Amino acid sequence: MSTNPVREIDEASFDAEVLEAKVPVLVELTAQWCPPCRALAPILHKLAEEGAGRLKVVAVDGDRCPAIARRLGIRAFPTIVAFIGGKEVARHVGLTTKDKLLRLIEGGGLPGGAGRDRAPSPP
Repeated sequence: MSTNPVREIDEASFDAEVLEAKVPVLVELTAQWCPPCRALAPILHKLAEEGAGRLKVVAVDGDRCPAIARRLGIRAFPTIVAFIGGKEVARHVGLTTKDKLLRLIEGGGLPGGAGRDRAPSPP
């Protein structure tokens, strides 16, 4: 079995891994106690494997990194936040499908794209 392609990041690595990334990034805000987060893990794993080099998938444990959760205005786990060029373009709260996650990146920030899941970046 391969290593997990979804890297866990923290406050020290967030800016470099997400905001300075050269590819789109899906950030999962998760918690160990969260059953929907555990159900989402294999979906994110597959997406990270299939998108290697074109897409980055990272995880942030909201309990261990509360500053990131506050910075992003996270109110529930799991929350997936899509970033392109260092800017938040879309987000989704709760369990979802691989196709829906791809649409966050593909349609993020574009009219008619991921509009209903799109949320403005917190101040």
